[in-house]
Amino acid sequence: MFLTISTTGTAGAPATDLGFLLHKHPDRAQRFSTSHGTAHVLYPEATAERCTAALLLEIDPVALVRRSKGQGRGGAPDSALAQYVNDRPYAASSLLAVALAAVFSSALKGQCTARPELPGKPMPLRIEVPVLPARGGAGLVERLFAPLGWAVTARPVELDERFPEWGDSRYVQLVLEGELPLADALRHLYVLLPVLDDAKHYWVSPDEVEKLLRAGAGWLESHPEQRLITSRYLARRWSLTRDALARLAEADDAEAEELDNAVDEEADTEEKPVPLAVRRREAILGALRAAGAERVLDLGCGQGQLVGELLKDTRFTEIVGVDVSMRALKEASRRLRLERMTERQSARVRLLQGSLAYTDRRLTGYDAAVLSEVIEHLDLPRLPALEYAVFGAARPATVVVTTPNVEYNVRWESLPAGHVRHADHRFEWNREEFRAWADTVAERHGYAVEFVPVGPDDPDVGPPTQMAVFHKLKSDAPTRNTPHNETAKEAKAVVRHEVAPNERVV
Repeated sequence: MFLTISTTGTAGAPATDLGFLLHKHPDRAQRFSTSHGTAHVLYPEATAERCTAALLLEIDPVALVRRSKGQGRGGAPDSALAQYVNDRPYAASSLLAVALAAVFSSALKGQCTARPELPGKPMPLRIEVPVLPARGGAGLVERLFAPLGWAVTARPVELDERFPEWGDSRYVQLVLEGELPLADALRHLYVLLPVLDDAKHYWVSPDEVEKLLRAGAGWLESHPEQRLITSRYLARRWSLTRDALARLAEADDAEAEELDNAVDEEADTEEKPVPLAVRRREAILGALRAAGAERVLDLGCGQGQLVGELLKDTRFTEIVGVDVSMRALKEASRRLRLERMTERQSARVRLLQGSLAYTDRRLTGYDAAVLSEVIEHLDLPRLPALEYAVFGAARPATVVVTTPNVEYNVRWESLPAGHVRHADHRFEWNREEFRAWADTVAERHGYAVEFVPVGPDDPDVGPPTQMAVFHKLKSDAPTRNTPHNETAKEAKAVVRHEVAPNERVV
């Protein structure tokens, strides 16, 4: 199997810098023993204008069978002949990923002792893999690499060019072009080559989770195909996949809080800035205390950060976290240490699985409900269903809603222009759009609403987070001159199902 990495150079940055990054001299052809064969590194071309490094991996199929004790791809026994006659010596797979990690280990880690300034610099790269198994076809190749900044060319390989009617094989010729740091490119290949092959040629043990998280750091947390990548990389071992996804979710939350923490503070302060996520929870708690709420719903509770803060204040006698994701609820249970709580403390908190697109009898009768950074994760056509489920059916006395203010995004240099703050955000509203939505909801369902800035209130673009606090009017009926009945009919078209009181309690 074969792979080439090419780059072009300029007067100030010659292409032969690639040799420093790979720790392999362009004037030498080198060979390395790997666990499954012999790897060769050579440079077909090496000039200041253009440099290409090639990795050729020779596989011994007989030795591979003997070493694996007759186990084939993914640990499943192959037929007797297929153990020796297969695509392993020719098609890029997990074996090539292992060779990449072994031969280019320093480059994969982003280390270069001789030229420490080089690893972090993006460089024009062209990576070619002549034969790559792609279970999912060229479309999947595009979906995996394009979100990482690559221009992708994946041409299917015909089964037999003499018989075009046979169609294409499951292999593609892959060309990736982009301007990235070399370490990032190698990490992408290390993870995604075995994912596309959808097989591991060795036993997948728990330490594979650590390898995936190390190689995926900085890009896998927000990749749109995160679940598929994780499942395939870990050979569909559900226990390992679940562990990896939970830890990726933690890393993604940490990254979001780092973005929240990018709020500018006054130049003359030496104190550490308070993260926006913390300010948001403080503002929510303040609104709940001011409303005199004791029994509180955290709708879309995620991993339970707000639930944990509510538990610290004894005035909140009953706290219910609701989320559609069982994985998030299990992680919340672990973070909150529900199993270790005293009986008195555990009696104050429940975690329930449920969708905010459906009415749910379990959510009625509470003093307050919180939708913290939730609405922007819904497609806009689904908002009427959430509106009816919360304001029309559950009808708590107080509802607190927070959402990003898209106008403030220009204040974060780390956020590219036109990008939303999180990959899962379906929209982000400006202040006028949020106020219009909140005013309409309040009028339609019989609430009054006030708006509170969260974080520094910039005179030009407003606060980073906008918060609306809804208070139910004394008359428990919706305002008569509003199109409530029409909205209820529209929402009920979605909200047909009511969750039973005993359904899914974590």
